[in-house]
Order: sequence, then structure tokens, then C-alpha cells
Amino acid sequence: MNLSNLKPAEGSTKNRKRIGRGTGSGRGGTSTRGHKGAGSRSGTSTKVGFEGGQMPLQRRVPKVGFKNPNRVEYTGVNLDVLQDLVTKYSLTVVDLETLKEHGLASRNDQVKILGRGELTAKVEVKAHAFTATAQKAIEAAGGTIVKL
Repeated sequence: MNLSNLKPAEGSTKNRKRIGRGTGSGRGGTSTRGHKGAGSRSGTSTKVGFEGGQMPLQRRVPKVGFKNPNRVEYTGVNLDVLQDLVTKYSLTVVDLETLKEHGLASRNDQVKILGRGELTAKVEVKAHAFTATAQKAIEAAGGTIVKL
């Protein structure tokens, strides 16, 4: 090994265009910033959504309605889905842990039991909310409901 065949280690150098390193580099002078204007100076930044003075899309599009910041979003689980779970895994209690385990709810979800389908199994169901039809169907099958 001698000085004529030294090479940098594999992956240690980056293959990027270096700007502002003299006119001979092809990227000297204005260093790809153009002439004058705010963008040519140091320390400039544009706001998110800035479109060069044109009215930004967010302000051009008409706003309609009202979004309640305190709205509670529920993940719905229907009775027929509960019946499938109960028959497949022979459950007597369906709670949040069970629903999370089988992919029907996520970690921070609030669960509401909905009334589509039939429930024939006697099951204790624990959830945050129930529709009136779901509540009647669960109690008609001999089950109980527990609101969390």
C-alpha cells in the first residue's frame, strides 16, 4: 500500500453536489439561490402552505359547517360480530380486552355496541355505549350489559 492507491472506506463518502465552492464548480456565485429577493438571503423560511403571494389553497376553498372539538368518536361493533366471536371462541364475557385482542378495537378506542344482527348467546358485554336495540337484544338473550 502506498499514497497512490489510498481510497476512502466503503460508504464513508457522500455523492452530493457541493454548492458555494467557487465558480469553477458550476455551483458558485449565487449558489443556486438566484439573484436578489428574500430567498437569496440567509435565514429565510416560508410559512407552510405559502404559494408565492398567490392566495393559498387553504384560504381559497370555502369553509362549510362546524366541527365540534368535544365530539366523542365511537368504534362500532355489531351484534352479529359479537355472536361470531362468542361462537368461535366460546366466550362468556366480551370486554375491551377481548375486542382489542381480536382486532375489533384499538388501544384508545371507545366502543359502542350496535344492533345489527342477532345475538343468541348469553353473554356479559362491557362497552362504553349501547344502542337501544342492542341493549334489548343482549338482555333478551339472557345476557347483561355493563357501561364503562
